[in-house]
Amino acid sequence: MPTPYRYVTPVPVEAATGRVAEVYRQIARDFGLTRLPLFLTLSPAPDVLAATWALLRESLLAGEAPRAAKEVVAAGVSLANECPFCVDAHTVLLHATGEHRLAETIARGERPPDPEHARLFDWATATATATATAATATTGGGRRPPCPPDQAAEHIGTALAFHFVNRMVSSLLTADLLPAGLQRSRLVRRLGGGALSGAVRRRPPRGEALPLLRGLPAYREPAWAAGAPMGAAFAALLACAGEGAALLDDEAVEAVLDAVAVWDGGHPPLSGWPSGPLADVAPARRPAARLALLAALAPYRVTDADVAAWREAGGGRSDADLVRLLAFGAISAVERVEAGLTATA
Repeated sequence: MPTPYRYVTPVPVEAATGRVAEVYRQIARDFGLTRLPLFLTLSPAPDVLAATWALLRESLLAGEAPRAAKEVVAAGVSLANECPFCVDAHTVLLHATGEHRLAETIARGERPPDPEHARLFDWATATATATATAATATTGGGRRPPCPPDQAAEHIGTALAFHFVNRMVSSLLTADLLPAGLQRSRLVRRLGGGALSGAVRRRPPRGEALPLLRGLPAYREPAWAAGAPMGAAFAALLACAGEGAALLDDEAVEAVLDAVAVWDGGHPPLSGWPSGPLADVAPARRPAARLALLAALAPYRVTDADVAAWREAGGGRSDADLVRLLAFGAISAVERVEAGLTATA
């Protein structure tokens, strides 16, 4: 049977040990599914897996903001990032909240009719073009989400989680949530949501993902989180994903970061990119730099040939290396988005 996994062999649920097994157990308990393709495909890098799950759990699943509102944010970000796998997944999860009309509106890529959901949807889709410049701050890029102040951190955390998740999903998985694209059926989406409704309507306690981060490196805790658990999770993800830079030489890291620093949030041109930004990188180092930059700014363009060239240039890199390399590119873009979201927060 076809699987959604393109380049990584996941750690099976039955064979998982240590941190990976702990993450899998918490996903099954709090998400209601024992096998989520994204987290399975991150499993060769347990630190990246744990930090990604912790940020998603503490932002999307736990907290006070309505789950449907946060699902709108997750779906809006995923639409902006052209990640059909995640759009389909969060359409199903919106059905699970009981918001059936809203779910199908999102499935069509349309703006929700409810004013509160519409404002959140507009904010979420605009986060992709947020930068820390005054120019975008005046057009709505650098501002808090349109919600009660005590819920802002949950929406910001959810948006940033999915800017990272979308990039990893688009790089490592196929576009189909279910075999043969069954998720494109409205009936299947609604039935899938029904099966998950019990888990989705439970609100797990805050902070229970944080023990999964013990022993992991950490970076700065963001001011926007105001000490909430998703802040520690985001700090761990910044640090763990950032360590993927060690798979590149200094010249390649600089080329990737320079390209991200001038990114306007749009989709890069089809012609001459990413060759232009990587022109000064040594030829032997370009396959790795290309994958990192694609993961940052155009993950849906990662191809079999890109991954094969990287493996050949590196003498046979591991699945863990691939996850870490892509995570470095993805988190570079997420940091850029975060700077825009919080510029005037």
